[in-house]
Amino acid sequence: MILGLDISTSITGYTVLDYEGNILACDHIDLRKEKSFFRKIEIVRSRLEMINEEYDIEQVYVEQSLQSFRSGFSSAQTLSLLSKINGIVSWLCYNMFYGEPKYLAATSARKLCGIKIPKGQKAKAVSLQFVIDNVPGFDVQYTRYGNPKAGYADRSDSYVIARAGWIRESEETQDTN
Repeated sequence: MILGLDISTSITGYTVLDYEGNILACDHIDLRKEKSFFRKIEIVRSRLEMINEEYDIEQVYVEQSLQSFRSGFSSAQTLSLLSKINGIVSWLCYNMFYGEPKYLAATSARKLCGIKIPKGQKAKAVSLQFVIDNVPGFDVQYTRYGNPKAGYADRSDSYVIARAGWIRESEETQDTN
């Protein structure tokens, strides 16, 4: 089984896929109300332990954290915090699931899944719509204004990471046979 993670300082999405690529679990961990960095890590660790107890995870795929500044996006402080949380959660996965996580850039994962982002459109929104349209059973709750509720884009991103990981694992299996 594959675990896909979209790690963030505010909401972390996770998806578990079986050997056929079907979703066994797809949810998010809301960390927005928690101010303590260490408490955020503790909350994620606790959920990872529950996943470990319920599923036989063989491979973990993590969305690679941002590596550079982009105008209008995260500040240096946010990038630093994201790198710290990404590293610690990766280490937790290494210890819990007995292997190094593999990292995928969001753009590479979307490409592997066949998601094309039209110029000028927001990748997260296009990716979410692709998952809604193409993944049976992926349901989204909306606000009264018609926007996806917090966490659903993170779930979608974790699914894309998990699915891309599943595609990579399937290709590697075919190459060895």
